Amino acid sequence: MFKWGMVAIAALPLVGCVTQETVSFRASNANQQAIIRDGRNALVSRQKNSLVLVSPASRQVQTGGRPVFVVGINNMSPKPVNFLTSQVEANQMVGEQAYPMQVITYDALVQEERNRQVGRAILAGLVVGANAYNASRAGYGSYESTTIGPRGRTYTTSGTFYSPTAAAIAQNTAAAQNEAVISATIERGQANMAMLEQSVIKDNTLMPGEWYGGQLHLAPPVDGAGDASKNYVLTLQVGNDRHVIDVSQGPAR
Repeated sequence: MFKWGMVAIAALPLVGCVTQETVSFRASNANQQAIIRDGRNALVSRQKNSLVLVSPASRQVQTGGRPVFVVGINNMSPKPVNFLTSQVEANQMVGEQAYPMQVITYDALVQEERNRQVGRAILAGLVVGANAYNASRAGYGSYESTTIGPRGRTYTTSGTFYSPTAAAIAQNTAAAQNEAVISATIERGQANMAMLEQSVIKDNTLMPGEWYGGQLHLAPPVDGAGDASKNYVLTLQVGNDRHVIDVSQGPAR
């Protein structure tokens, strides 16, 4: 029962065939340069008072999944400047029409993780309850025996029994298993929250010369026709500087 519980908590549903896409960038003006960083496409955008470096968080993006970018920002001005996630914009371009893409903020990601933790806690509770019930029934058993009496007559006797030793062993084992299930659920939630805190980009004031950055999560772009690439524009405001970045996402080659 314990093995089933741990697998149920850790398993992810695997449905259908997962395909991958790659992300590339196009320098749209003389102040931008498409480069490669650690085997991944990237783009450097430089404005009067700031420099922005953008690259995908992974070499490939799951089709239909959220694209995640690593954004690095450098304040080159002599004054502090603000970076606000509320000023980040993403728009998918279909022909000449722009369709907004949601920017998934740190607060929204935290709320999603809290919701997942509730689901994992419910599942863990079901596993713990099943373990406890099975342990409560341990030690009980039944028997049936057949004897042959005089003149060949057959006698069948049956009854129940209870083993305190077997019950104690089962209950101690279930307690240890349940503690492990609960601890694993709590630790996973804490680790996920810590990862979000450390990795996701947030509102920040950059001091002169300071670098700041983190992950930027976007809602998935709408699928194009066939193998057509999905094009979208990412706009980052750093102080008074506006960095407009053209992104293309298509099937991995």
